[in-house]
Amino acid sequence: MATDLLAPYRWLAVPAGHKDNLFDEIFCLSFLRGLEPAEVLRRFATPEARQGAPQESLQGRVMSLDEYGHAAFEFGDRYGGALGGGHVGVVQAGDWCVALELYGGKAARGDTLARLSSGGEVVTVLRHDYANHHVAYAVDGETVTCFNPYMPDMRSGSDPDRLNGLMREVGLPLGPTTGGEDWNDLYATAVARSFHLAARITGVVPTPRMLSGPLLVGPVQR
Repeated sequence: MATDLLAPYRWLAVPAGHKDNLFDEIFCLSFLRGLEPAEVLRRFATPEARQGAPQESLQGRVMSLDEYGHAAFEFGDRYGGALGGGHVGVVQAGDWCVALELYGGKAARGDTLARLSSGGEVVTVLRHDYANHHVAYAVDGETVTCFNPYMPDMRSGSDPDRLNGLMREVGLPLGPTTGGEDWNDLYATAVARSFHLAARITGVVPTPRMLSGPLLVGPVQR
């Protein structure tokens, strides 16, 4: 029997409302190498906000996923969802930190990604069922490659082909997908394949247990 290589990542792609869906239909996972969780929180805050904020507000609070989800939902409800969940939760995973943004994806923005990856390496995967999914790989403040996993042939960045070998391995096509069965498979598996790609780069396989807490949670500045 063939092994399902996407099995460890399918839980990140199940539909909203499904019993196995932990993060709803909009969330972002970022993998940051060589940083401590407190430093990750500091980088998620804008430089302007850091200048005026008390240090303790940037050091974060330890929360469970449920507690973090409640805070993010309240923030989103307060601002009508336009500013995402307003928080990020971070956990250490070996040499990497994993940062979870519920209801948002500031890490996928070029300015935030540059700040997060300064002096290091970041992989970020945004699932956004209402807009576009997004994958980005950045090194030392520069986006090396990024793409929508539904259209992985349309890559951009300073070296858009850097990850081509790994993309082939996880089944993200490098050329246009021409409808039919191939397109249907990509549409159904693009999110899981994106997280598989992130794991191949980082060696970190995200699990529900890893991300259920404790998480160090701090603000993502508006």
